Amino acid sequence: MSEHSPSPSTRRTFLKTTGGLAAGSALLSMAVPKVHAAEDSTVQVALVGCGGRGTGAAANALSTKSGPIKLVAMADVFEDRLASSHNNLNKQFSGLVDVPNDRKFIGFDGYQKAIDSLKPGDVAIFTTPPAFRWVHFKYAIEKGVNVFMEKPVTVDGPASRKMLALNEEAKKKNLKVGVGLMCRHCDARGELFKRIQDGEIGDVIALRCYRMHGPVASFESGPKPANLSELEYQIRRFHSFLWASGGAFSDFYIHNIDECCWMKNGWPVVAQASGGRHYRGDSVDQNFDNYSVEYTFDDGAKLFHYGRCMPGCHDEFASYAHGSKGIAAISGSGHSPARCRTYKGQKMDKANLVWEYPQPERNPYQTEWEDLVMAIREDKPYNEVQRGVEASVVASMGRMAAHTGQIITYDDLFNCEHEFAPMVDKLTLKSDAPLRANADGKYPVPMPGINKDREYIG
Repeated sequence: MSEHSPSPSTRRTFLKTTGGLAAGSALLSMAVPKVHAAEDSTVQVALVGCGGRGTGAAANALSTKSGPIKLVAMADVFEDRLASSHNNLNKQFSGLVDVPNDRKFIGFDGYQKAIDSLKPGDVAIFTTPPAFRWVHFKYAIEKGVNVFMEKPVTVDGPASRKMLALNEEAKKKNLKVGVGLMCRHCDARGELFKRIQDGEIGDVIALRCYRMHGPVASFESGPKPANLSELEYQIRRFHSFLWASGGAFSDFYIHNIDECCWMKNGWPVVAQASGGRHYRGDSVDQNFDNYSVEYTFDDGAKLFHYGRCMPGCHDEFASYAHGSKGIAAISGSGHSPARCRTYKGQKMDKANLVWEYPQPERNPYQTEWEDLVMAIREDKPYNEVQRGVEASVVASMGRMAAHTGQIITYDDLFNCEHEFAPMVDKLTLKSDAPLRANADGKYPVPMPGINKDREYIG
């Protein structure tokens, strides 16, 4: 891996392979064939991945106000999760949920059957573990179906390259694709971005973000229960396994990292990091308990990220931008409401307050859906895949820097040949898991300084 900051040729490669921020906006103006929602103006939705985030995304979809919308199909590997999701959604949106038993699909091929239940121009929601994202996206493109996909979009280099190649086909079909980086749809952050770009806090010199709290979701996992196969266990506990989710780093920290990069109006080109495992007990997952990353932008500005999942420690969930004239609070306590503010100088005292976004704020989880469905109804160009891939790569380069103990550039991660789950598109309920436990039931973990070019061996 790279020992120094990227050379000019590496930087050119970075711009060529990722397109930067500007290209993500430029693709929206491309003239391509039109795809419309169903002729009766009802947008039909299929949910693929019926966990908590999928149920939430479906609820946001069904809450849109631009016209008739209906959930018509659901798919998941696990029947209990689909049943729970359907029950919750049907209670809340009884008139908008039309999913009879013959449109409830269980198994790894369920996504195909759910998408087949749609017409071209309808919407498929992809909220499975991100390892499956490119597989599902490929089929949606073949069927001419619009997509909402949850973040992260990718967790390794090979998947990142696949997603960008697939997206070229999606653009040719004028498919509308939303990516669940909902902070980009936040009104408060949008206003703050304009103010920062207009120089309200001066030149952005440094940014810092924090997501530090106790263990949540499937961050940590104990030994596999005897009644589950390895594959079922790892998918149910997907935050614990790098192949499925990119681990806690990619799944938990991408939002804070992305919102900082938005304010900087660029992506970092290099990262160095540290992290470790502490007080693990019988946990067998692959996550570190804490991560500290120093990202460097092309102009030398820094982004410092701090992540921790440990009980009994100081908690913080926020992002900040430091400029030559002042400081901005990007988010203050989780993702929403953002409560964006700017201050003169570097102390966030009331006496130094320059501006704050008025409350209440619109919920960005809902706003991103209003924007996507409106683009479908009005046939406006709308594609967030490239930006989603770029944010995912930036998150993964920080993770890889911590897991290997090396300095990692954007190109290092993007071009890395370590594919975490090379046969993910071939999995069935009887397949071996992409990751195998040893005789003691433990899984390979990152070993910084020992495994220098791969995040784990196994």
